[in-house]
Amino acid sequence: MTPTAVNPQSIEQAAALLRQGKLVAIPTETVYGLGADAANPEAVAKIFAAKGRPADHPLIVHMAYALQIKDWAIDIPEAAWQLAREFWPGPLTMVLRKKASVPLAVTGGQDTVALRVPNNPVALWLLRVFGGGIAAPSANRFGRISPTLAQHVADELGDAVDCILDGGPCSVGLESTIIDLTDSQPTILRPGRITRSQLEEVLQTPVSLKSQHKIRAPGMLAAHYAPGTPAYLCEPGSLLNEFDALCAQGKQVGVLAFSPELSELPCEHLLHLPHEAEAYEAALYSALRKLDSFGLDSILVEQPPAIEEWAAVNDRLGKATL
Repeated sequence: MTPTAVNPQSIEQAAALLRQGKLVAIPTETVYGLGADAANPEAVAKIFAAKGRPADHPLIVHMAYALQIKDWAIDIPEAAWQLAREFWPGPLTMVLRKKASVPLAVTGGQDTVALRVPNNPVALWLLRVFGGGIAAPSANRFGRISPTLAQHVADELGDAVDCILDGGPCSVGLESTIIDLTDSQPTILRPGRITRSQLEEVLQTPVSLKSQHKIRAPGMLAAHYAPGTPAYLCEPGSLLNEFDALCAQGKQVGVLAFSPELSELPCEHLLHLPHEAEAYEAALYSALRKLDSFGLDSILVEQPPAIEEWAAVNDRLGKATL
């Protein structure tokens, strides 16, 4: 499947395909999503088939406007409206109690639904023309590296998708923050660009981090976002030793680093990413895909700092590495 340029005709065509129960890959600011009509259980089932995704793994419903929360959720707390005013459109997903009309196929059989208004002009254009909600997990095989370019979707899913809208590279590059608002204590189920501190500042209440949370949400499995090549997370001080040991065994090794000290490492397959967290986020998945394409024996990834601004990166790398 060749990615399609975005214009009024392709948007109308994509909306028509969604109404027919077909799959459309859409760009968002986070990653490319594999979209289907969220109100059509048969269409949603095609997402799971194309991705090889477990049926009990819930999806995020993307909407054009915050007011559409009322179409999907009940018992909506004031906190949801506060967060919507501050962060939507944007990379924040809220988990709320679902309306009875919401298909269980979307929610993984749960009585909650995950909702988001994306901050991407192509996604919003399509959502407004389509008129309903679009269920859209990342447009890749389940558990693999999320796509941040239309070509990533084409390479991985091919003709399993009926249309790929090419909106260019994703500006954020990591999946949205997910916050559960179904209890009195808001809880982050998945870290993302919107941080715990930002959420607490808006809500003026403590926000907890997931432990053994009762609600399933996208990205909560222990292994996820992973390249096919075995990848290992290394502290900066130990990465050089690991690299030397593997090279001494005749292994082909790739390195993903960000510190200045490793920028001159004598490695043919060294990718050096920015030292700033947000710029690193935007480049991470494309870098992992590039290293994965080389047919290496292993990939060594430099461990980022264990501070809040790197929380989303550390979450993804913790699940993508062995």
